[in-house]
Amino acid sequence: MGHMGRKKQSNIVMGACKEAFFESSIWVRVLDLHRNNPEYQYRLDTELSATQPSTNWHLKENARDHHTSKFSSKELIVRRGQAFTVTFNGTEQPEQNLTFTAETGPKPSKLAKTQATFGISSTVSTESWSAVLQSTSSNSVSVSISSPPNAVLGRYRLSVQSTSSGSSSPASLGTFVLLFNPWSSGDDVFMPNTSECEEYVLEEFGIIFAGNKNHINGFGWNYGQFQEDILNICLSMLDRSLYYRQDPATDVAHRNDPKYLGRVLSAVVNANDDQGVLLGNWSGDYEGGKNPSSWTGSGEILQNWKKSGFKPVRYGQCWVFAAVLTTVLRCLGIPTRTITNFSSAHDADRNLRVDEFYDASGNHLDRAADSIWNFHVWNESWFFRSDLGSSYSGWQILDATPQEQSGGIYQCGPASRNAIKEGDVDLDYDCPFVFAEVNADCMYWNYDPATGKKTLMYSESTVIGQFMSTKAVGRDDRVDVTNHYKYEEGSTKERDVFKKARKKLGLEDKFDPTAPTPHEIDLKPDISGKFKVAGPLDVGKDINLTLVLANLQSDAKALHINMTAWSTVYTRRPVKEIWKDSIFVTLSPKEEKQYPIKIPYTEYQQQLTTDNMIEITALCHVEGGIQVLVQRDITLDNPAIDIQVLGEAKVNKEVDVEVLFTNPIDMEVMDCVLQVEGNDLIRGILQIDVPPLKASETSSMKFTLTPFEMGPKHLLVNFSCDKFTDIKTFKMVNVID
Repeated sequence: MGHMGRKKQSNIVMGACKEAFFESSIWVRVLDLHRNNPEYQYRLDTELSATQPSTNWHLKENARDHHTSKFSSKELIVRRGQAFTVTFNGTEQPEQNLTFTAETGPKPSKLAKTQATFGISSTVSTESWSAVLQSTSSNSVSVSISSPPNAVLGRYRLSVQSTSSGSSSPASLGTFVLLFNPWSSGDDVFMPNTSECEEYVLEEFGIIFAGNKNHINGFGWNYGQFQEDILNICLSMLDRSLYYRQDPATDVAHRNDPKYLGRVLSAVVNANDDQGVLLGNWSGDYEGGKNPSSWTGSGEILQNWKKSGFKPVRYGQCWVFAAVLTTVLRCLGIPTRTITNFSSAHDADRNLRVDEFYDASGNHLDRAADSIWNFHVWNESWFFRSDLGSSYSGWQILDATPQEQSGGIYQCGPASRNAIKEGDVDLDYDCPFVFAEVNADCMYWNYDPATGKKTLMYSESTVIGQFMSTKAVGRDDRVDVTNHYKYEEGSTKERDVFKKARKKLGLEDKFDPTAPTPHEIDLKPDISGKFKVAGPLDVGKDINLTLVLANLQSDAKALHINMTAWSTVYTRRPVKEIWKDSIFVTLSPKEEKQYPIKIPYTEYQQQLTTDNMIEITALCHVEGGIQVLVQRDITLDNPAIDIQVLGEAKVNKEVDVEVLFTNPIDMEVMDCVLQVEGNDLIRGILQIDVPPLKASETSSMKFTLTPFEMGPKHLLVNFSCDKFTDIKTFKMVNVID
């Protein structure tokens, strides 16, 4: 992506309004001044309705010009900094004496730039609202109205008044919604590359990457930002934020600023402070809600939030929070994508170090506030940083997953990606936390719960922040963006940036009693070890691994090795013990030995979480030497599921689809359900109950689609049963006219 070449814009601020304020400006004022006089309210409302002109919003033409044709709405939706056409009749006043008022929010104010009054002019203004006459007839006027490129996002009320008639009552033309405009060079969210605009604003399908650093997989997601009522829900989110509740007028007056809006929405997507959209749950027990892995799109989540009276939807985890925030920001016109960071650090104490603890048996202890997640998903949004300048503009990190408070609220970002790479952790917002997520050092400790004593086993400076992934533009492929977050691991530049970050946080000169001593760090192990995969890692099959141990010294070493395997959630929090073993080994000088390990399906079947993840460890007690930890996280694959479209997909023509699944295990699977969704292919979500499947039996699940838009579309399916949960796949369907 090229440099964001644009001039700095001034802070004009306006915003979205609540449904209570959708009437004309005069009616709102009547409600304020005469709320105790129903008769007066009714009389003025009747007079206003009688004189209200009929408005032609030229919905199709304006939507085409403003890249808003995909919205399912009968209301005009346009983008700031760009002209739109309005025709109205029912007025007998000379067009040159017309004055328009566009206003938004509960207390429109010219001073706060949430109200604009403007007349007919000969040219379009780039600094303020303006109207240019297009045509007139005996009973109608057509004008082209333009907003400034830094106008506020939200729902506006538009009214017109004739200044020559002496009338004090403007006539309401109706309402329209104003969005950010990444196609406009004057907008803070301007994105020069048209293909990237298409992907990061208009594309409703995405791929989110998950798994672990050794095994990356991706699954489809239906962002659905143009689905019916989603825009209204997004505007409601703004009006339900803590910022709006504390000071509605000020909040609305800042909605021109994408960094403000992104930060606010990163808080509203989670439910921790403000009864926001999603309640997080990382326990492995999802009773009372939906397993986070069962969601396939944002639309259902946002619709459920509204239908429940804005009660938090249960449950979400990081990719769900990130996907919903992607939907909301794309809907509002801010280019946004999801980013997956593998081996992602959660540094709770801001020391750029993550501590992990293991007991003498090799069990991973859940005792530290710090943690290393197998993966973590956040957002990047593209905009100019008016507070930091062009060097820190471009992609900005936002994170709606509630991990740590920022400013007393569970919100995160925007943190400049450029600032993260350069170690400029003193800049707004939340750069230390994000920097640690991709670049913290790791300390692995042996901990004795009886005495509280801890002993450093080893430290790592290259394990955190790997294979950072996002969907390619225009393709269903993975793109690695790690080098945009940090310099090459192990390089002098990377270490210099890390030291720079520590210095900016005051950590270089600060004594940390929890840190390892230089002597501990310098200790070298006598042996090395690793786990090698010795067979397919599939749910329903036995797990076969090999423990490889090597003596690094010229004398023999005696080892006592304690091995454990635990099921985990993707944050690597241990859930249930699956297997353990203990062996005694003697290694001759420079000798390497291999020990096969087999964990039968019958042993892990009941303990496995729906994340299909297992952590296996071997803690090697070396006689006369330091302890050595061998650790590996594995992710088991679900069996495959296949989609076949049985014929050509044409607009408004039925086409059959077949989904095939074969039961791979030696027992019957029951409670089988297939869930299907896909924008422009199917309305809502189709759910099909499937009969039980005997061992090795194949199920053919058929249904019919009637596509209603042409072009490449994505069909998403999710199959679950009592032995396998959330087997997902997607297929691109090319719909022709």
